[in-house]
Amino acid sequence: MIEDAARDLRRERRRGRTGEAGSESSRRPNYHSLKNAFAPQPVFSNDQVAAIHDTALRVLEELGIKVLLPEARAIFARAGALVDEDSQMVKIGRDIVTAALASAPRSIPARAGDRSRDLDLELGTMTFLAGCGAPNVTDLERGRRPGTLQAFEDFIRLVQHFDVLHMLGPCVEPQDVDTRFRHYATGRAQLTLSDKVPFVFARGTPQVEDSFEMIRLARGLSEDEFVSSAHSYTVINTNSPRQLDIPMAQGIIDFARAGQISIITPFCLAGAMAPITVAGALTLQHAEALAGLTLAQIARPGAPVVYGSFSSNVDMKSGAPAFGTPEHVKATLGAGQLARFTGLPWRSGGGSAANISDAQAAHETQFALWGSVLAGATVCIHAAGWLEGGLSVSFEKLITDIEALQTVAELCAKTPGDEDAIGFEAIAEVQPGGHFFSAAHTMSRYRTAFYEPLVADWSNFGNWTQSGSKTATERATGIWKRILSDFQPPASPAATAGVLDEFIARRTEEGGAAPVS
Repeated sequence: MIEDAARDLRRERRRGRTGEAGSESSRRPNYHSLKNAFAPQPVFSNDQVAAIHDTALRVLEELGIKVLLPEARAIFARAGALVDEDSQMVKIGRDIVTAALASAPRSIPARAGDRSRDLDLELGTMTFLAGCGAPNVTDLERGRRPGTLQAFEDFIRLVQHFDVLHMLGPCVEPQDVDTRFRHYATGRAQLTLSDKVPFVFARGTPQVEDSFEMIRLARGLSEDEFVSSAHSYTVINTNSPRQLDIPMAQGIIDFARAGQISIITPFCLAGAMAPITVAGALTLQHAEALAGLTLAQIARPGAPVVYGSFSSNVDMKSGAPAFGTPEHVKATLGAGQLARFTGLPWRSGGGSAANISDAQAAHETQFALWGSVLAGATVCIHAAGWLEGGLSVSFEKLITDIEALQTVAELCAKTPGDEDAIGFEAIAEVQPGGHFFSAAHTMSRYRTAFYEPLVADWSNFGNWTQSGSKTATERATGIWKRILSDFQPPASPAATAGVLDEFIARRTEEGGAAPVS
């Protein structure tokens, strides 16, 4: 009897579905805007956090940071920093840093193409991004290969499809497009295929200005409207240890003056570009992040900046970066404490050093994810699809990682505990030794009661074998291919293609804009 009732329930649940894992169902969870339900976990005492912050200020004040851009050095000098033009070293007094932290906003509204996609970046909110910046793309059928514009566009389509991925990003480098014109191609893809917050490369003022103009055209914004709100973001990486290069410094200035978001992120690998201890790596990371944040606030007080953290360790045998390690998780937890010490929204990083989408890739990514969640990260980049320490992004792994992200999102949803949910009447209805499959309490809720898996297969061994014995990676292949086959861009972004194409054609005729280095 129990088996019959369960079979009837499964058959009813399948009505209106394609039968494939990951297809549409009657459940409609809201993953658009997530609040972190978990209390932040510490790894250091409050006194140790204060000591790390104080030592970072000492690093900036006594040792300084090398700033390669003359304009940035001039900005620091006008604020009272000590600048040595011969060595390009800038020593930043703690009073300058303290003033900059005071002017940085604690909450950043990020405007998307569709208002329902808007985000508030602040402590307590949670934003996930796919893996970004990889030179290669990989999938089960075509293998590993250099990134192309087609792959970039396909990842934008996949990111648009899943609500649990909140902002767009440069998943792969489209190496088949000349660097003078690449920002036009990536900008067009984001603005015509998606209505989420777009990413802009900080590769010199000419490319940045082109990208901002494309956003203004696509969104129908005047220059004043554009600079009054954040409509895009970039990621700024320092050159650890203690160096800020020309395009990154210029990007901080350009984005600050335009009122757009800079996620200022040192990439400190303990034992390589940073001290081998977690505390030492975080001290250097904190100093470099504060230097970038300070430059942004001097350039434009109140500029939207996100404190960035992406510290992990290396394999001391080979020097290769590692992710999802205990040290990576501890560094993320410590970064969360430092971010809360400043009060700023902050970014963490997920990812894996595995070469393919396998068990190593899954557990490294999930440990990194949980480190971010338990650290209270506002933005987690590389949360889905990232492999090889950032050298490739995988279509299948993007799908399997989204299962984990959606699980975290479900854990952040409110769990009913009212009288009806407690269910005394349901318990009273079912006699001892009976079952709840056909209880009124069950029948009124079964369509939406539980999370339905995207890629996981809950069938028994016999049914799984009869269906082809597919692994999760093989099932993920079918899912991403189906999504791309069925994809239709939102109507409003798609309608902007014409005006963007006119701009791109004119700028291409003028020679485009080469990246600055």
